[in-house]
Amino acid sequence: MGNNQINSNLLILYFLCTLSCFSQEKNVNKKIGKVSKLFSSDTIVHIKMNYANKVIRKSTNDSTYLNLDLNYQVEGDTWKNLPVRVRARGNNRLKNCYFAPLKIKLKKEDTKESLFKGNKELKLVLPCLTEKAGDDYLLKELLAYKLYELVSPYHFKTRLLNITLSEPKGKNIREHNMKGFFIEDIKKVANRHGGNVLKRNVHPMQQDAICSVQNAFFQFMIGNTDFSTAYQHNEKLLFVNNTSIPVPYDFDMSGLCDTSYSVVSQVGNDVLPITEVTQRMYRGFKRDNEVMFEVRNQFLENKSKMLALIEAFKGHFENPKEYARCTTYINDFFDVLANDSKFEIEILNRARTK
Repeated sequence: MGNNQINSNLLILYFLCTLSCFSQEKNVNKKIGKVSKLFSSDTIVHIKMNYANKVIRKSTNDSTYLNLDLNYQVEGDTWKNLPVRVRARGNNRLKNCYFAPLKIKLKKEDTKESLFKGNKELKLVLPCLTEKAGDDYLLKELLAYKLYELVSPYHFKTRLLNITLSEPKGKNIREHNMKGFFIEDIKKVANRHGGNVLKRNVHPMQQDAICSVQNAFFQFMIGNTDFSTAYQHNEKLLFVNNTSIPVPYDFDMSGLCDTSYSVVSQVGNDVLPITEVTQRMYRGFKRDNEVMFEVRNQFLENKSKMLALIEAFKGHFENPKEYARCTTYINDFFDVLANDSKFEIEILNRARTK
């Protein structure tokens, strides 16, 4: 291998490493393991499934799964079959969406030497409704997951999909062509960092200070109030190096996504003084200014990477206006962050004390 090729590979490796080093080095566990093959690439996976939404909704629950075949494209027109067990999941989406989000279980013997090797459980996120903007809404939620990868090493890996769903409708078959994405299981995230998944609740002030504030800034950036780290609502908790670390998920109610079905979430007994999901409201807890300003600088230093990530998704959007809204929305966040007065008013003074 020539020197030019070696230097090129080193530059690529350096860039990839910096993407996961937003947080302080002291918070990165040195036992980070490998990412499974499924989540080691950003190329789109094409999959085909055949099931009726009505059956999934009525016949599955936390303990009852249906046996299905998931077909995925490997090369050219070559497809492979993977037997899986699926059930509907979620609360709000399950009640209000046409397509129920799915939880998928796989057997080890079925995934040997396959793209899915090393994964026992996956989440499959689908568009909510059969609407024209459905795929673009889904892309914006996927973008939120990808943006958080730039914020913290403690994140869910995702993989974009092109999905063909053949849905039996009486004597007919209705074919849906849409985008979706896989989310890895939280146990895989914990194992990657040599930690464990916490089942009990931990107050945010007892969570790792930097990670907690990073999470709060991120939620403010994407305009999301539909979460609670205290009660693990759209948040998971890891226990790594004797500290609790939040890992966020489910962002379809955020201002970044601004879906047709979005509503301002009222978590617990909190009634928020905002009327539109696109209105930002900081929901993090009060911390030492040293921590707040450190995280502020981290975000500002990574602004160009975040905007570059969004730009890389431009070609996936069907409506250029939805892509433009993403860029504008994130730029508005950085306008707040870069302005001392706005930062104090909208973040420091809004930090919660209870």
